Amino acid sequence: MYTYAFVLQSAASIVLPAGISGELVLLYEQNVGAVVEPGLDLAVLEQSDERLMRAVLHHDQVIREIFEQVPVLPLRFGTQFVLPEKLLEHLRLHAETYQATLARLTGQAEYTLKLSPRSPASEDADPAPMPSKGRDYFLAKKQQFQQQLDRQQQQQAELLALKAAIAQDYPALQFDEPRDGIERLHLLVKRQDEAALYESLAGWRSRCPGWHLALSEALPPYHFV
Repeated sequence: MYTYAFVLQSAASIVLPAGISGELVLLYEQNVGAVVEPGLDLAVLEQSDERLMRAVLHHDQVIREIFEQVPVLPLRFGTQFVLPEKLLEHLRLHAETYQATLARLTGQAEYTLKLSPRSPASEDADPAPMPSKGRDYFLAKKQQFQQQLDRQQQQQAELLALKAAIAQDYPALQFDEPRDGIERLHLLVKRQDEAALYESLAGWRSRCPGWHLALSEALPPYHFV
């Protein structure tokens, strides 16, 4: 039983989107519902990289469409149970935890803040010619290295100050390890407070000129379950 997400049983009226290759259904146990695609064969998808990638994207799309209707506890791509009975047994064992988590997430969404270090304006224009040799060359290289080091230190100072400020205002916060030089912060925020979040974003940008800040749309709470 390929499983996308868990929801509360009160979500029985939701409109289920199409699955990766078939229809979705809801299975209930202890007031918790599981969104499943009974006929999906994951092994078939894994035979083609292209097909597998499309399946990963569709898995995420299904969760997002459900999230726009009801609180959702998203599951990782590839989550499946051998038999329906095993899934129902799992729900029986963890129903209390799942109910509490879904209640906590009601009305909230995850927002991902990406921070990319900016290049200095001097690097965007044509740089001054570098002396070709001799003492002037080494002095110019030393100056260039020092400028780069100073810029990196300034950027790190801005980043640390910004993280502290965000953590103070938004305690439901998760940090990712930087990838490709990009910092990622995940915030759990009430959807009714989205406008205030974007107002905060403007302030963060002004105090962090060495970074480009981009905020995602409202997402399912992937990092808070």
